[in-house]
Amino acid sequence: MAKYYDVHPENPQPRTISQVAAAIRADALIAYPTDSCYALGCRLGSKDGIDRIRAIRDLDDRHHFTLVCQDFAQLGQFVRVDKDVFRAIKASTPGSYTFILPATKEVPRMLQHPKKKTVGVRIPDHVVTQALLAELGEPLLSSTLLLPGEDEPMTQGWEIKDRLDHVVDGVVDSGDCGTEPTTVIDFSEGEAEVVRHGAGDTSRFE
Repeated sequence: MAKYYDVHPENPQPRTISQVAAAIRADALIAYPTDSCYALGCRLGSKDGIDRIRAIRDLDDRHHFTLVCQDFAQLGQFVRVDKDVFRAIKASTPGSYTFILPATKEVPRMLQHPKKKTVGVRIPDHVVTQALLAELGEPLLSSTLLLPGEDEPMTQGWEIKDRLDHVVDGVVDSGDCGTEPTTVIDFSEGEAEVVRHGAGDTSRFE
């Protein structure tokens, strides 16, 4: 049964955030809110977490996982960013964008695209997510909480608790969050390619 964490949307309780971070470090898989929509998250090196996300979402090995980072300095440890791409990403973060970039050796191979050796990264504009990332001290390995056969991601904590009670370990609920997945921009070839139109404005990348 999943543990339910009720978190204040503007002033996240430090004790609760600390409990969530401790659970993640202990290999828990959580559902948590972001500025785009809910996501599934686990610690960076959790093979069990990755396998469970793949099972819940019915994903193949070509799916790009996302490293949800606290800030640009942290993001830069895990992906290679040239000067032009740096400027474009910097101008768009924090925000509802996921960027696909070449992974550095800091990224476990099981997280990289098997052929392209790329990974998704993002910096969310969400108070609760940022508090959790600060407490955790490393990125959250994440994937949008979109179930197989459904067109819309889940956006309500109580609904997620009800439907995924036996397949996740915790649900973080801080009230309303975004309802659209992130906009995905692929910079792996140097030029911006819009892979998915979502919550973030794509005009600067087209």
